[in-house]
Amino acid sequence: MTEPQVLDAAESSRFEIHVDGKLAGFAVYRLGHGRISFIHTEIDDAFAGQGLGGKLVRAALDAARTRGLAVIPLCPFVRGWIQKHEDYLDLVPEAERSHIGL
Repeated sequence: MTEPQVLDAAESSRFEIHVDGKLAGFAVYRLGHGRISFIHTEIDDAFAGQGLGGKLVRAALDAARTRGLAVIPLCPFVRGWIQKHEDYLDLVPEAERSHIGL
C-alpha cells in the first residue's frame, strides 16, 4: 500500500483521500466569506480502521490554514477531531465555538 494522497477536488467541493489510486473517503465543504464549513466526512467501509479519516481531516485543515480560512466544523467527525487536536482549535472563530460545542 502506498502513502494515502489527499487532494482538494474543488469542482466537487470536497477533499478526497485516495489509497493506491482508489477513492477511500472524502470531506464535503462549503466555501464563503473567508470561511470553509465542513459538512460531512465519510470513509469507505473497505478502508475503515486505518486512520484515514484523521489523515484526511488534518490535510484539509492544514489547507484551510494555508489559505487563511476560518473553519466551521459542522460535521461531527471534524468537530471531534479538532476537540482531540487542540492545536487546530485556533482555526475555529471564537464566536462560533460555543454554537458548535467547542
